[in-house]
Amino acid sequence: SHILINWLALLLIRVAEVETKQTWRTIRKTMEQMHLGHYSSKKGDFQQRTELTHEQRQTLRILGVETPPKVFDIRAKT
Repeated sequence: SHILINWLALLLIRVAEVETKQTWRTIRKTMEQMHLGHYSSKKGDFQQRTELTHEQRQTLRILGVETPPKVFDIRAKT
């Protein structure tokens, strides 16, 4: 199963390269600029991603991947 998972990962990488007409290194560098921050206060916690760059939006659109939500999780402290 390990070999199959690796093969599928390489296939996904190749599909992303062909669709975006970019190398995997460029795609990875662009997408790694997206971060998820965890914020806490007395009233609760939440997780929020950084704003997407034009390149990130374009890559997601070309690949047909939905834009991740701006806020991932909100938990009020009781």
